[in-house]
Formats: sequence, structure tokens, C-alpha cells
Amino acid sequence: MSEKEKSSLDVVEVRDEKVGTATVNSVEGDEALRLVGTVRSAEFSEEYNLKLRRKLDMLIPPLCAAVYFTQFLDKTSLNYASIMGLPITGQNYNLVSAAFYFGFLVFEFPTVYISQKLRVAKYLGVNIVLWGIILMLHAVGTSFGAFFALRFLLGMCESCVAPILILIISMFYKKNEQASRISWFYVMNGLTQIFGGFVAYGVSFYTGTRLAPYKIIYILLGGLAILVGIAVLIWLPDSPVHAKFLTKEERIAALERVRDDQGGTESKKLKKDQMLEALFDVRTWLIVLTTLTTSIPNGALSNYSNIIIKSFGYTSKQTLILSTPGGAVAAFMTLFCGWYSDKKGERMLPIIIALVPTIVGSAMLIGLNNSGSKGALLFAVYLIGTFGSALSTVYAYNASNTSGHTKKSTVNAMTLVTFAVGNIIGTQIFQPSDAPAYIPGKIAIMVLLTVQLGISGLIRWINLRLNAKKRANLAEVKARNGWSDADVQKERDRCAFADLTDKQNMYFMYTS
Repeated sequence: MSEKEKSSLDVVEVRDEKVGTATVNSVEGDEALRLVGTVRSAEFSEEYNLKLRRKLDMLIPPLCAAVYFTQFLDKTSLNYASIMGLPITGQNYNLVSAAFYFGFLVFEFPTVYISQKLRVAKYLGVNIVLWGIILMLHAVGTSFGAFFALRFLLGMCESCVAPILILIISMFYKKNEQASRISWFYVMNGLTQIFGGFVAYGVSFYTGTRLAPYKIIYILLGGLAILVGIAVLIWLPDSPVHAKFLTKEERIAALERVRDDQGGTESKKLKKDQMLEALFDVRTWLIVLTTLTTSIPNGALSNYSNIIIKSFGYTSKQTLILSTPGGAVAAFMTLFCGWYSDKKGERMLPIIIALVPTIVGSAMLIGLNNSGSKGALLFAVYLIGTFGSALSTVYAYNASNTSGHTKKSTVNAMTLVTFAVGNIIGTQIFQPSDAPAYIPGKIAIMVLLTVQLGISGLIRWINLRLNAKKRANLAEVKARNGWSDADVQKERDRCAFADLTDKQNMYFMYTS
């Protein structure tokens, strides 16, 4: 671009304009309107866009991955501590496990709406530093009350992570790039299982008496969280509009890349009509149900997987090492589902692919319970790890299928509140009275995920049906107004950053 062209982009006047059935307004619209306006301000070559995407990929997904790596490691630290001298056992252990999700549940809606008013990345960074401090304090407490309170506060601080990361990915990446980028940070769930297992294994050889092994784990992981929080505060961008690591031209190009997706970037204004639309959209409640049926198993297995493996007759040290291959299986499935989701433009089919092995693994654990076949039982535990990819794809679904900043924030908050509720329930399905086999809990996991197969199919059918209606409506409007394809594209461009919801914007298409 010439210097004259660049300077012409510095100021964009935005007026109220009638677009199809929606109004584009500079006050009500997206933050991006201030930079690029309602009309496509510049064209960038495919080569330029690929170079820009590579630049984004060098910073945003790695930082998101570091955040998720830290969060999942911190959240599941109790799982490692449970076999390393943790003084909390029995039903108290179940309650302490659930405390994290109580904090998560209480603060999810407030944290999402607070973040909408602030710079999202800065708000995230502050929360990470705070939870790092809280995690280190776990090494001080020894009573049930202290652990319950600390886990509750940890959940409050970590409740902002997924909504903010999903929002940031949806701001910078096109729909056919979002699932793979989300999988790049969600894969940390599996990798932390490997990393955490080896760290805990190493710490288990500590023979000193000054600190219990579980306290060393909390100090190490808390310190790591603080370092990640500082990195986020320094480097993670809040949005394309405020991305200091990009030039002015690159910020404009970043916005123009995502214009056709009609998803927008961010708006600081809370809109009641968008909140209500989210609440009355049947797809929102199906996603809530989807999240519930996958989060209950997550709450159970993230806190009990090591206990289950140890029940096969292994020592604590053996258990820590033998738990790591499950993380590799989960990581592979997450990356595969993310790749497949973007490659095929699908969201629900990858969920089905992720759930089937877990259903099979659950059935094996139930059927082979008294077989004494350690190898087969371990294989079943590793198979169970594939279901975690489903939630990654739900995140990608929300990013690709919800428009309007307040609606997107509301749907993400409802998803994560349900995640918390499901995990709270999940911590209770493996009861001490059912030890060591925990057959009722394993049956519950198998049944829930089987039900989820049908829910995924229903969501996919609804989205395909809605897209067909949108295409028919657009054809009718095009014919009635005598628009050419160029006219349609012009109107589509004007709607892109108007902060319209997916229902208000007739140009928005769903990813099934």
C-alpha cells in the first residue's frame, strides 16, 4: 500500500446506515468500526494475509497455550497431591475437589461481564498472577477449611480463562481457523497430564522432612502461574484494534481478514436484547446440555483417574508414570478434532468422534472389573481420555456460531457455568463407598456420553436447517431489491462490525 493509501485509513467516518433489516451504528457497533468502518477499507493479497496469520500464530496461540497449560495443571494439582501425602481424604476430599467449581460457578457471570468492560488480556493476566499466589498458599494450609477456601478462590480466579481465550481467538482468526487454534491451547489438558505426572514422579523421590511432597508441588506450580501471568500482561493483545505488536496496516488487515465471518470483535456496551436472545435461543440450551454431559465425567476423572489406576494394584510412583500415556492420547485426539473441524467445516461430528472411544473404554472398565488384566484395564483408562476433545470443540462451536459481543459473552458464560455445575456433580459420582471399582460412577459416564451422541446430532441438524432458511431469505431480499453479487458483498461488509447477533445478521452463516 502507498503512503497516501495508508494515511487515508487513519480516520474513518461512520454514519447510521440501514443495512437489510439491521441498523449499523457507530455507538452501538463494534470497536473495529473505529478503525475500518462499515465499508471495506483496503484489499490485502493472499500472500500478505498468510504472512500476517503466521505473525499472529507466533504470539497468540503460544500464549493461550501457556495460560491453559498453567490453568489445567493448577486445577488438577489436587489429583497429584491426593497420592502424595495430602491430609484431606474421604468425603472431605470430594468436597475440596468440588470447591474449585463452586468458586468457578459463583464468579463466572460476573467475571465475563467485568472482562467486557476492561481490556480482556490485562484482566486475564491479573487473575493468573492472583491464582498463582493462591496456589502457593496451598502449601501453608493443612485443614479442610483452609483447602476448601483456597480451592474456592482458585476457581473464582480461573473462571475467566476459557471465555477470554475463546473471545481472543474469535477476534483474530477466521471461522475455518478457529477450531485448530483452540485445539492448540486445549491440547495442554493432555500435555499437562504428561508433564504433571513426571514432575510429581520426580518430587515423590524427595525424602526430606521440611516440606511434604504435595507442598512442593503447590509451590512449583504456583510460581509457574505467576510467571505466565506476567507474560500475558506484557505480550497478549486485547483485540486487533489494540494489538501493539502489529503495525497500523496489519491491524486493519487483521480486521479485514475476519470481516466476511460476520462475527465482529468486541464491544464495551452490554446489550439486554442480546442477553435475552441468548437465553431464548434453543441452540444455547442444547450447548448447555452438551457441556453438562461432558463436564460430569470430567469432574470425576480429573480428580480420580490416578486413584483408579492405583486401584489396579500399582504403587503411587508407578501410578504417576502410568497416568502419562493417557495425556498423550487426549492430546492427539484434541489436535485431530481441531484439524478435522476446520478442514471439514464441522463442529458436531468431531465431538462424536471424540466420545466413542470413551464410551468403549468405560464399558471395558465395567466389564473387565474383576478380570485382573492390568494391561486391558490400563488401555481402557487411556481410551477414556479422548472425551476431553469434545469440550474443545464446544468452545470452537461457540466462537464460530455466536455473533454479537454481549450474546457471545452470555453464551460463553452459560457454557462455563454449566461446566462448573457438571464438574461439581462429577466430583460426587465416585463415592468412597464404591471404592475401589467405582462401578456406579463408570456406568454414569458411559450413559451420559451415549446421550451426548444424540444431542450432537440434533445441534448439527438445527444449524443446517437455519443455514438453509438464511440462504432462502437472502435470495428473496436480493431479488426484491434487485441487488447484484457486488451489492450483496457491500451490504455484507457493512454488517460485519455492527455488533449484530447471528439472528439479526442475515449474512451470518452457522458452522454445523
